[in-house]
Amino acid sequence: MPESSSTQSFSLQKTPTGIVGLDEITEGGLPKARPTLVCGSAGCGKTLFATEFLTRGITQFDEPGVFLAFEETREELIQNFASLGFPLADFIAQNKLVIDHISIDWDQLEQTGDYDLEGLLIRLDHAIKKVNAKRVVLDTIEVLFSVLGDTDILRAELRRIFRWLKDRGVTTIITGEAGEGTLTRRGIEAYISDCVISLDQRVENNIARRRLRIVKYRGAKHGTDEYPFLIDETGFSVLPITSVGLDYPISDERISSGIPRLDLMLDGRGFFRGSTILISGSSGTGKTSLAAQFVVSACQGGERCLYFSFEEAPSQIIRNMRSVGIDLQSWVQAGSLCFKSARPTAYSLDMHLIQLRKQIQSFDPQIVVIDPVTNFDVIGSKADSRTILTHLIDFLKMNGITSLLTSLTRGGDVYEQSEVHISSMIDTWLLVHNPESNGERNRVIYILKSRGMAHSNQISEFEITSQGIQLMDAYLGTAGVLTGSARLAQEAREYDETLSYQQTIELMRLQLESKRAAVMAQITALQAELDIENAEAQLLLDQETRRKAAAKKYGDSIKRKRVGILSNQKPFGSRAEDMAQDEQ
Repeated sequence: MPESSSTQSFSLQKTPTGIVGLDEITEGGLPKARPTLVCGSAGCGKTLFATEFLTRGITQFDEPGVFLAFEETREELIQNFASLGFPLADFIAQNKLVIDHISIDWDQLEQTGDYDLEGLLIRLDHAIKKVNAKRVVLDTIEVLFSVLGDTDILRAELRRIFRWLKDRGVTTIITGEAGEGTLTRRGIEAYISDCVISLDQRVENNIARRRLRIVKYRGAKHGTDEYPFLIDETGFSVLPITSVGLDYPISDERISSGIPRLDLMLDGRGFFRGSTILISGSSGTGKTSLAAQFVVSACQGGERCLYFSFEEAPSQIIRNMRSVGIDLQSWVQAGSLCFKSARPTAYSLDMHLIQLRKQIQSFDPQIVVIDPVTNFDVIGSKADSRTILTHLIDFLKMNGITSLLTSLTRGGDVYEQSEVHISSMIDTWLLVHNPESNGERNRVIYILKSRGMAHSNQISEFEITSQGIQLMDAYLGTAGVLTGSARLAQEAREYDETLSYQQTIELMRLQLESKRAAVMAQITALQAELDIENAEAQLLLDQETRRKAAAKKYGDSIKRKRVGILSNQKPFGSRAEDMAQDEQ
């Protein structure tokens, strides 16, 4: 059976503010056609918040607005916000904005009878109709009631104003000053039941921090935490810390570390694109050099890189890296590399994070380096640093940005524990160390973890040379891995042993060749002797054969002669003829 209209779920319509981060935590903006109270102490940004609400409405949503001021004049407002890039005078000229200043001098007024705002409402109604306004700001409404002592009249007039604004269908921001222990001096938050936003500015460790909290938002889902916000040259920015989840995209594409032999240790192909890499180690172990070589390799591959430095100026980093054969300047000039440097104490943690986000969004890099992240501990607790870095890492992952963070560890610390306690969020963790051995220190690197890939478990020595970083072959001795001069000595010993062995083998080869030659000579001589003896034997054999043939021949002749003589008895002459015939 279908639900009746009375039981169907109600969806509150919202008006997007256009303020960075605010629409995200309010899941759409402020309640449409309803008043919203923005309250806070002096200097917390109430007027800026309201003015940016109007400005974004005009520029992004084509919604004209009305600004009704009770403290600052129209000229003061125009001048103050021109420095932020809000061209209020142009909006007025384009008939998209009305700024009306109502000056109230309570020293010359005295409450007698009923308090009537009819004249104010007529004036406001005229301004709304003039530009067909969709957005209205009242700054600050408490000025109207500062002379009133009658609470009942105050409540009645507040309800009247809010009902009047709702009837006109305009989305309204009303600013109010904070009171002692209350959101506003007059407690008007109790009468504005749709949406209440509190702005707060506090000083911790001599650093100002700003916070925004949605105290109430009737009929709509919204973030309930305190959110840091920033006021800078572009206006008002809110950081929605809790709005980032774990549904970011992943990639199987690889990106080189810039060091071929390190890539081989990382499954032969380097880091995953969009992953987070941490290089931790004590001072002087080469963390910045490793980061710089990674940046150069990425720039050579057509990537855009953003390098945040919290210890050194860009010019100093560029000069230092030039001395080891890493050229960063050319990529800065080409626009592929951008440096952003600031002292950690320049801002609060929240403002650092907002600045990082804004600069990342502005430059749109594929690679981000933060060197080092441990400097955030200077301006906040480890818990605060972890919170900020957690959000930053999630933000980078959500945007598919490959990030490399360096972390400074103090001497004697446990190296397998990051100073800012973010190791569980890191995809690839490289540890660099310079252990002392044989009176010297040498740099080594090893991969503590690298999620999603096979990786080497070997400790490798590396050198920072005039041609950049070079990984060396590992040598294992009885005391473990050999580095530096011990490694060189071992190489020399192995070279000597190899050379001696090769010389021994060569000598044996020559001796064998000599013996082989001598044997072959003997074989040749014996073969010659054998050939002579064979020839002599054959000669004797041939002579014997001829002798036997001749003996047989003459024997037969003699035998015939003898037989003939006995049978014929021929005369002497006849026998001589027979002998001659036989000889023939």
